[in-house]
Amino acid sequence: MAAADRPDEVSWIERQAGPDAAGSRLDIFLAAALAPGLSRSRVQQLIRDGRVMVDGRTAGEAKTKLLGGETIRVEMPEPEPAAPRGEDIALSVLFEDQHLIVIDKPAGLVVHPGAGNPTGTLVNALIAHCGDSLSGIGGVRRPGIVHRLDKDTSGVMVVAKTDAAHRALSAEFADHGRTGLLERAYLALVWGAPPRMAGTIDAHLGRAGADRTRRAVVRPDAADARRAVTHWTVTERYGGSAGAGAAASLVECRLETGRTHQIRVHMAHIGHPLIGDRDYGRAFATKANTLPEALGTMVRAFPRQALHARLLAFPHPADGRPMCFETPPPVDMAELLEGFRCWGQ
Repeated sequence: MAAADRPDEVSWIERQAGPDAAGSRLDIFLAAALAPGLSRSRVQQLIRDGRVMVDGRTAGEAKTKLLGGETIRVEMPEPEPAAPRGEDIALSVLFEDQHLIVIDKPAGLVVHPGAGNPTGTLVNALIAHCGDSLSGIGGVRRPGIVHRLDKDTSGVMVVAKTDAAHRALSAEFADHGRTGLLERAYLALVWGAPPRMAGTIDAHLGRAGADRTRRAVVRPDAADARRAVTHWTVTERYGGSAGAGAAASLVECRLETGRTHQIRVHMAHIGHPLIGDRDYGRAFATKANTLPEALGTMVRAFPRQALHARLLAFPHPADGRPMCFETPPPVDMAELLEGFRCWGQ
């Protein structure tokens, strides 16, 4: 590989698939074309992250077969540090044994180090709390992480402490509870009120244009489309007639899949974005002006999307016994909910 092609020196690497590449898998072709700089597993991760473009379109899957003649571009992230360091960050531990740890993640805590957040993350806190038992689990930068919550989403998370627990829990989350005991429930405070009290959103998600940090509902045949299913139930309505014309609603969302920003994008897609969501609900921000003055001030000051992972259930990775953990919304969201309840249901 030429010096100008080294992954740590450029943002993009481009390769041309010749006629002899016809029928080859995308990941195999790229691993060979970029050797020794990138392994096949690293190429597959870049494809999953939406960092590979084939003829100007985001690649959908590593197993995509090439026709020959394609122009393939790979977006290279910034170099990663060799390993994160432990930091003395307080954790709210709900359960812990030699196999796993369950925490109540606060809003504002990033799960793992990344661009703009090299330290001060949950991973840094876990390394300090758990010590060497997390070493190597889930990759250098995500020890023990088998699922994630957005930085500004609070609630229950489970983290593996051993290789065996990591494999077992990863399999449960990959299965999304279809055949196992995995169960995830979230509380979302949304604008408006769905016309029905319950429903299901079955809409594929993909990258929102050139912004790889955001997601959007896309056509099922889009290159990076991934099926996403959210089951929702209205538990409370606030303001107006407290019916279908309510100003806001508390909705419980249960995930059948686990895509990035799934609940936030899905609820915005049906016209009920989360209160406080600057990415997917910005167009609704002025609705705070229609609320009573004190409540409107609370809404405008709320610094994050009003989303809390209230319940997580799964089989214990060592013996299969059912584990279930629930937490109430944190103080900031609880106070916002109380403000709406005082206004009227």
